[in-house]
Amino acid sequence: MNIGAASKASGVSQRMIRHYEKIGLIPPPPRRDSGYRDYRDADVHRLRFIANARDLGFPIEDIRDLLGLWSNSQRASAEVKVLALARAEELGRKADALQELRRTLLELAERCHGDDCPDCPIIERMAGEIDCETTGVR
Repeated sequence: MNIGAASKASGVSQRMIRHYEKIGLIPPPPRRDSGYRDYRDADVHRLRFIANARDLGFPIEDIRDLLGLWSNSQRASAEVKVLALARAEELGRKADALQELRRTLLELAERCHGDDCPDCPIIERMAGEIDCETTGVR
């Protein structure tokens, strides 16, 4: 199948398919006489695997490792679990950081009168005019 059909079947954009090929996540498919790529069902399956791993938040290097584990019938599931738990831990750290950013924005918004006056603690904070230590706003 051509790249458009592979994209539709896998849910991965043509641009990302080319990117994954360029960085070696998928092997370059054979080319037809016309020069068009000719993807197989196995390529589509691999693209779906990559898309699912991306949806779970795995970065490219982890996906590369997961692809290796996926293709190894002698793999230990413990290796996969280690990668999953590490990703979950990283996502937890990022979620905590996002929660802190949200809290700060809400605190700043609460202090802003939101009227026609130019005074605005949100702008002042971004300009570094509010002392984070004395106001409690980070």
